[in-house]
Amino acid sequence: MKVLILGSSGYLGYPTCCYLSERGHEICGMDDMSKEKFEGLLGGFPLFRPESNYFTYDYFSTTDFWNLSRLFESYRPEVIIHYAEMPSAPFSMKNQLHSYQTMESNVLGTLNVLWAMRLNCPEAHLIKLGTMGEYGAPDIDIEEGYLNIEHNGRKDRILYPKSGGSFYHLSKIHDSHNIEFACRVWGLRSTDLNQGIVYGVKTDEADRLSFHYDEIFGTVLNRFCTQVVAGVPLTVYGGGGQKKSFLNVRDTMRCVELAMLNPPESGEYRVFNQFTQVFSLKDLAELVVSVYPKGGDVQFLNNPRGDEREDGFYNPKNDKFKNLGLEPHLLSDVLLEEMFEMIERYRKNIDESVILPKIDWN
Repeated sequence: MKVLILGSSGYLGYPTCCYLSERGHEICGMDDMSKEKFEGLLGGFPLFRPESNYFTYDYFSTTDFWNLSRLFESYRPEVIIHYAEMPSAPFSMKNQLHSYQTMESNVLGTLNVLWAMRLNCPEAHLIKLGTMGEYGAPDIDIEEGYLNIEHNGRKDRILYPKSGGSFYHLSKIHDSHNIEFACRVWGLRSTDLNQGIVYGVKTDEADRLSFHYDEIFGTVLNRFCTQVVAGVPLTVYGGGGQKKSFLNVRDTMRCVELAMLNPPESGEYRVFNQFTQVFSLKDLAELVVSVYPKGGDVQFLNNPRGDEREDGFYNPKNDKFKNLGLEPHLLSDVLLEEMFEMIERYRKNIDESVILPKIDWN
């Protein structure tokens, strides 16, 4: 297929380019390198990056509608994989400017993608990266995108109610509603991938990925693994009862491929919950410490992330990818050791000053 990957230089964009190229697809990449610019401004440089990326050909933002539409018109993609968004919840909560930049990049950028599709390639399949964080932590099962309800004797099927915990998560919710509208009214087709927290330092096609461990762009598992290698306590926010969804980066590649090979109908907006396991943060920290040969300590900090729920019911569904044949890579000693080995190789680059939270969401 002819595949256009927006955000092709990122943590997910680069290995997706490698994965799909190895399988014979034609790849065109676009990235404005904005994340690298913000790394320089905020001091959140990755511990290591890929050695090279040969798949990024166009350097502009999705907020640049003229160039975006021109690219869609000239390339005529069959599949558009949309990673090109500001990926950080802490970034969006830092101050007014950062929340504005998050909304501009994500909501307006995705709106431009929808218009560019409508005008130039309305039959293309948009695969958009969302987040499990759109749902929040409700007291009912988290279905895949939709909820069947009965109210006052009548029944309906509605988009699952969303409760984002940051301006970043809210931007993803706005994206979802805009995409659903474009499919329903314009007849576009889209798969919205509500993805859990991704971990992993390499894939079978790319032997080194970008690895962030700082407060802004790092993920919780990256932080825990970096802290245990550095010999400092693992920092768990609050009591650690918060439950999160996770998947290995190799499974992200396979999920995207499965979505490509099984496209929706014209006018169909569908949602796949893209994760393989659920851990509480306390259990995740204890697992990291138990696997690392030298062990480590766990420290509990006041939670800077507002009213983040730390107990109660959390039961997200992920049946759609299972039914398509996903065979997941579950978090294991082997995958953790793979992360430890790479972090230890670049241990001298660890900057402990960027790990602890400084942004108060309250």
